[in-house]
Amino acid sequence: MSKTYNVAVLVGSLRKASINRKLALALADLAPASLNLEILEIGDLPLYNEDADGDSAPASYAPFRSKLKAADAVLFITPEYNRSIPGAMKNAIDVGSRPYGQSGFSGKPGAVLSASPGAIGGFGANHHLRQCLVFLDVHVLQQPEAYLGGAGNFFDENGVLSDGIKPFLQKFIDAYAAWVAKQA
Repeated sequence: MSKTYNVAVLVGSLRKASINRKLALALADLAPASLNLEILEIGDLPLYNEDADGDSAPASYAPFRSKLKAADAVLFITPEYNRSIPGAMKNAIDVGSRPYGQSGFSGKPGAVLSASPGAIGGFGANHHLRQCLVFLDVHVLQQPEAYLGGAGNFFDENGVLSDGIKPFLQKFIDAYAAWVAKQA
């Protein structure tokens, strides 16, 4: 019997109709049985401030950190804001990696998928995020790289994933599943 790995999914866009959230849900549907993807909500995390952490930390920090630490792996799905990662994503990384020495990210296999309606598919966000993950000791899947441009066309008006992007997403999630199993 094969193991099922729990994957914490962080989505960088907070919009209700977020393309990136739709992609996260599509990946959860395409994922092999060895992966259980769960989106960890990041929109209600107050801005990280070390002075407010510790015994009097904001209430939303504890469940977020607990779920992150319990996960076997992490998956980051993000748009690009001003050639970088959205503030909410960076804040979630800061919250999840603190207090110092108690990071929920350390040693976990991870992957980054960036998507944007623009042509370069969030390349800047993808690489800035990878830079953060090096310090956090997240072992990031290198191939296939996932910079998805033209993402506004991935779903029809009913939210159904187009057949054009589905093969790439399947390749990506299958490679990630193999990466997670290899790192475990």
